[in-house]
Amino acid sequence: MARRPDNPRPGLLVIDKPAGITSHDVVARVRRLGHTRKVGHGGTLDPMATGVLVIGVGKATKLLTWVSGHSKEYLATIRFGIGTNTDDAEGLPTSAVGCTSLSESDLEAALAPLRGDIMQVPTTVSAIKVNGKRAYALARAGQDVELAARPVRISRLEVLAAPRVSEVCLDEAVARESACVPGPVRVVDVDVAVECSSGTYVRALARDAGAALGVGAHLTALRRTRVGDFPLEGALTLDELAAAVEDEEGGQQPVLPLIPLGRAALAMFPALPLTEAEAGAFAHGQAPRRSRGQLAQWAAQVGDALPIASEGETPPIAATSPSGEVLGLLRIDAARLRTVLVF
Repeated sequence: MARRPDNPRPGLLVIDKPAGITSHDVVARVRRLGHTRKVGHGGTLDPMATGVLVIGVGKATKLLTWVSGHSKEYLATIRFGIGTNTDDAEGLPTSAVGCTSLSESDLEAALAPLRGDIMQVPTTVSAIKVNGKRAYALARAGQDVELAARPVRISRLEVLAAPRVSEVCLDEAVARESACVPGPVRVVDVDVAVECSSGTYVRALARDAGAALGVGAHLTALRRTRVGDFPLEGALTLDELAAAVEDEEGGQQPVLPLIPLGRAALAMFPALPLTEAEAGAFAHGQAPRRSRGQLAQWAAQVGDALPIASEGETPPIAATSPSGEVLGLLRIDAARLRTVLVF
């Protein structure tokens, strides 16, 4: 059977990632379903985690830098009483002092310092590079990894339900490997809602809350419910995606149920209408001209609409035609408009 041509149709998919697979596994699945290599994702979810994973196809992969820069929301379960070397349930215990109960005031004392603008030390098992190597690779090789604290914003960190007390058992093999005492350990599970800036590690919030109470803690569940303007409602499971592609295919080039590139851009960025002449010139890469006063207004609007993607870099504006069609992206740079991407 001849290999089908690469699918050139650009757009975004919002996938509800299941537990047990990596974000790259989802990318690989979309590549196979869409018969295209031009696929990427806008923000890694750990294998244990579920929920919103934004996928870009074709030219829409160029939007993913800004997708990953948006704020995010999560539902998480923190288990107090046991700390692990990965700060989640996939790691080995590093402490198992146990936790018999937690009052509302106990939890507030642990969580209050973690709200607002804080400096967070990322979890050791992360993709952050240290001297050119991923921190998780160094940690798994048995090397000590020290990561610098980074500024993050925790807009919401709220307890959702009464703490649940239970007992878990550390078997001898796990205890021996982790230097903990085998046997039953009392733990307290707490469900929380988190809204945070890009770059936040929810696992690190669990770790730091456990440290504040002196009992250790780790995540046992994590579900991402929003990335920027892309909520979990309406996200497709991988099975739903496969079924949608099969329904559309009919023996022809597979059609992924994409959010069109223009609609995705308008969901993410403010729009700047162009004249007919400007739209024609922009199609060839020429940015329109605006006065300093107009640019100052747009700079304020863009800054309020989207967090800055990287230091000193202004987020884009969606350039639209007189009819409202999205033509591409612009950015304000050095008091002038510059073309970022022509659709």
